[in-house]
Amino acid sequence: MDEENTKVENSNNQNENKKDENPKKDGFFKSVWMSITKIEKYPDMAARGVGKAIGYLAKIVAILVIVFCLGMLYQTHGLLKQGIDYLQNNFPDFSYKDGTLDVSSDQVIRVSAENSVVGEVIVDTKTDDESQINQYTNEIEKAGGGIVVLKDEVKIKNASVAGIVSYQYKETLDATGITELTKQDIINYANSSSIISLYISIFITMFIYAFIIWFITTLSNAVLLSFFGFITTWLARIKMRYAAIFNMSVYALTLSVILNMLYIAVNIFIPFTMEYFQVMYVAVAAIYLVAAILILKTDFMKKQMELMKIAEAQEIVKRQLEEKKRKEEEEKEDRRKKDKEEEEKKKKEEQEGNNTGGEPQGV
Repeated sequence: MDEENTKVENSNNQNENKKDENPKKDGFFKSVWMSITKIEKYPDMAARGVGKAIGYLAKIVAILVIVFCLGMLYQTHGLLKQGIDYLQNNFPDFSYKDGTLDVSSDQVIRVSAENSVVGEVIVDTKTDDESQINQYTNEIEKAGGGIVVLKDEVKIKNASVAGIVSYQYKETLDATGITELTKQDIINYANSSSIISLYISIFITMFIYAFIIWFITTLSNAVLLSFFGFITTWLARIKMRYAAIFNMSVYALTLSVILNMLYIAVNIFIPFTMEYFQVMYVAVAAIYLVAAILILKTDFMKKQMELMKIAEAQEIVKRQLEEKKRKEEEEKEDRRKKDKEEEEKKKKEEQEGNNTGGEPQGV
């Protein structure tokens, strides 16, 4: 019974070893775990091919983008809730019809940049004076960003955009099928279940945009890291294909991407800025790649030592075989000489016997 159990355990151990030795069959999450904890497996993982590496990169970037989009959606929900509260309790009634917005206020409404997430906000739906409108746009430009709400258009100044961007209500809202709108309509919509469809649309839009940007950025980081890895292999005097170095660079970025996820997740609830985060992002990936290359170099040197030992052992065995063969030949030559001497001696004795038997006897 004990022998059978031992055989089963040995069989299980062999199966586990085979699984470890065949990383091509590993799933995504196991690949993530191996990328962080088993640097020695990088050469095996690199053997999967460039396609597998890029697919792995796309998956891990997709998870990063989902975390980012959920965070942005959470912040958007908070801002929308604050905006609706302000609209309901502090903002006067307004109505929109056929491209014209009318706010029930005889005074210009101003919201300072300190109290707004979009910068300074100016609302004036009564004026048609171009000089007054230009004054409003100059004010938000000096403030570094903001919004001017007029009766037929909205003007936006953003730090990432040069100049003022204008949107006509009629052109923008007609495309969505909205021709009439009131303050209460917006409040009702924000408090209804229909707002979920808006959140879904925002999430999908942000995901597509952010995924493209982040994937290209992370891929470019992998390419730059692979050039660094190529230089490292050259200095370490290891001959490796560039494709294998690129694959290893992709897996080396795993921990950096996960740290980026955590950074984004924490910033959702506790906004802060880590000054040298990007440096750490690159440094962690570079350390993983260099460690993998040095491990590969060590394994290569161990294999060389093993080959040298095998060659030395083979040389010793060869010399022993040659010595044995030489001794066998010498022994064979000695036996041949000895046999020849015995044969000559025997012939000589026979000849002497024949000579003695053939002589005449005396009387």
